[in-house]
Amino acid sequence: MSPAAAGDAPDGILVESLTKTFRAGQVRALDRVSLAIVPGEVFGVIGPNGAGKTTLLGCLLGFLRPDAGRIAIGGRAPDDLAVRAATGYLPERLSLDRWMTGLDYLRYQHALARLPAATRSADAAQALAQVGLEPAAGRRRIRRYSRGMLQRLGLAQALLGRPRYLFLDEPVSGVDPEGVLLFRRLLSELKGSGVTVVLNSHQLEQVERVCDRVAFVRQGQVDSIETLAAGAELSRVLRVRVAAGAPLPGEALAAAARDAGAELVSAGAAQASFQVPGDAAAARLLRALIAAGIPVVEATAEQGRLERLFMEAAGGRGAAAPTRAPGAPPDRPAGSPGEPGGAP
Repeated sequence: MSPAAAGDAPDGILVESLTKTFRAGQVRALDRVSLAIVPGEVFGVIGPNGAGKTTLLGCLLGFLRPDAGRIAIGGRAPDDLAVRAATGYLPERLSLDRWMTGLDYLRYQHALARLPAATRSADAAQALAQVGLEPAAGRRRIRRYSRGMLQRLGLAQALLGRPRYLFLDEPVSGVDPEGVLLFRRLLSELKGSGVTVVLNSHQLEQVERVCDRVAFVRQGQVDSIETLAAGAELSRVLRVRVAAGAPLPGEALAAAARDAGAELVSAGAAQASFQVPGDAAAARLLRALIAAGIPVVEATAEQGRLERLFMEAAGGRGAAAPTRAPGAPPDRPAGSPGEPGGAP
């Protein structure tokens, strides 16, 4: 299914000409934003601070009322009870009842969501295990949780009720490497089960690894929407490292680059850099280097695809945040609940 057809699909998300202002119109946080998200897609939102990303998330969640435009989630408004019942949300700023145990908190959120009481304890324990928290952690008071454990608990509550729509705001902030790997695996499983995920994050490497498409937002507008697979055709610098002490003959390196349709940029004591026009050329280059007897041990891009796209969209420099009037609200859902929370 094409992204353009998302609005016509039963579970798609459609945003049309969305505009949101603050301070009686003095601050334009979103300016005629339009996009379509396919059911079962992991859709990323990136951009500089103050670009309008969290305001967009607040509108999608129904926390903020737009000034103009339309949002349809599964053909319904974001604040429709049927949509909220099918929505999970992990906010960037977690505010939890720290006197509760982890399991108590999940059972409480389960009850607020009006999920079946008969399965409450079992569902809470399953959600805890799903995010890699041990039963002992569930019996511990939340005030004794580390930052990473708090983030996992917030994700666990967002997954209660098996939502069809999952909105994640900086989900791996403060999470250790093991938790990051778990997060990637969970998103892969959720995507496989048809869950539609909207992910807002500054961690470009993680966004690149898990998202199907990414919107770059700047000054309240969508500058571009990139399909990550298309990044395979983007030109970039590939750094190739060789075994310690191995010679790096310049003529052999240049010849391998020419055969692959690449260009030798530089060569040092243990590594060389090449300009390659895409993944296919990178693969040809590595084959040519190995065939020439050069002991390649590692090849990495100098920039990730999203980092490169981010810099290109920003004009090769840090984009300036939009000017805010004095006292204007920060870029977060105004009036959003303190608890990370699934729909009531």
